[in-house]
Amino acid sequence: MINRVTHQTIQRSTLGNLQLNLNKMSDLQGRMSGGKIITKPSDDPGGTAQAMALRASQRATEQYARNADDGIAWLSTIDSAVAASVSSLHAARDLTVQGANSGAMGQTSRDAIATAIDGIRDALLSTANTSHLGRSVFAGTSNAGKAFTVTVNPDDTRTYAWTGTPGASVERRLTSDTTVRADADGSAVFGDGAGSVFALLDSIAADLRSGVQVGPRLTEIDTRMTAMLAEIADVGARYGQMELAQSSTQKTLLDLKGQLSAIEDVDLAEIIVEIQTQEVAYQAALGATARVLQPSLLDFLR
Repeated sequence: MINRVTHQTIQRSTLGNLQLNLNKMSDLQGRMSGGKIITKPSDDPGGTAQAMALRASQRATEQYARNADDGIAWLSTIDSAVAASVSSLHAARDLTVQGANSGAMGQTSRDAIATAIDGIRDALLSTANTSHLGRSVFAGTSNAGKAFTVTVNPDDTRTYAWTGTPGASVERRLTSDTTVRADADGSAVFGDGAGSVFALLDSIAADLRSGVQVGPRLTEIDTRMTAMLAEIADVGARYGQMELAQSSTQKTLLDLKGQLSAIEDVDLAEIIVEIQTQEVAYQAALGATARVLQPSLLDFLR
């Protein structure tokens, strides 16, 4: 049996083919203008799944990078504060050595040294309450606002208290299984209560004013200074760890971007060639259609 082919059949078939060519050109133009091979999940289901997994890893890595940046800022603040505290304590030690020369120094000079030590104590207290973005760097997770508080007693003596919680530290996650401490234990650096460096300087100033020999206090100052230097070393080690993590996350981000680009981004040269090829095919189809559909109604009426 021979199927009957009419002009309407040819017209519909031709228009369908032309529309298919136009759809291909539109898809190629959309990819080139957007710069992406995958414009919707159906374009490449496997590639879409890989891209989604890579983007999840990218978001996690970006958060790790932000954590490292924030941790470095915390540790830089702590390092500066502890270094300043060591310098202040060195100055207090020098003054204590001067005050220990009781035979060569009168009470007026001792009182002057005591006043200078009071100033160093206040500077140390201010440094101990250093904060970063509104958070005290020496109080752990405490929201007290200050790492150390001072209470003036009725007899004009002072009581110092650390407001942090023992064992509660500020951590920054650098990888899925690695965290690094970003704060410092204020009680370890400056001491707490009667054992604090502030109370020690108060005692030295009181001894100077009362004529008591302050030479034995030098050992206590050295002990507190050793604790501060140990904290500087610890902060330096953690700082180095965060810098390594920062560098590693940046490299990981570059690798992830490269992998995403390989899956999603178009090859511009290739897509241009495809568009030109499709355009030639479309023009050829138009030419063929014009030849096939040339007969008109007048041709049949002749």
